[in-house]
Amino acid sequence: MRRTKKHDETVDMPMGPMIDMVFLLLVFFMVTAKPIRQESDLGFGLPGAVAQEDPVDIPDEQRIIIRGDLQVVLNDLELDGPGSVELPELFSTLERFKKSSDLSGSKAMLTIAPAKNVPHQRVVDVLNVCGKAQLTNVTFSSFSGGEEG
Repeated sequence: MRRTKKHDETVDMPMGPMIDMVFLLLVFFMVTAKPIRQESDLGFGLPGAVAQEDPVDIPDEQRIIIRGDLQVVLNDLELDGPGSVELPELFSTLERFKKSSDLSGSKAMLTIAPAKNVPHQRVVDVLNVCGKAQLTNVTFSSFSGGEEG
């Protein structure tokens, strides 16, 4: 019995259509992918001094003071502890403030006054609570307390 040699046939795979398909898939995924959303922007103004001659009607405004010991004070009312990151008492108070100002038709304005030695993270914690309470009119002021701590 004779053995016949098998001739190995090489399979030629066309690369052109495969490259076209890869580019089509790449374009498809680039077009359909959602871009990464940045953190929601809170509108805030930096403190400044402007001389004003005529009196201006100021809507309801709340003032948050962040003392040097990291205690958050809202209109002379101490809320949460210095170690609290979530600030639940501040959130519930700001949420009620937002609802009441919406019902009265006025702007809910908020001023944050951190002490000089307050870490930025504490200010960010307060801003996160403001964002969670959907307050957008947030301004900064310099700390005017008698003592820093």
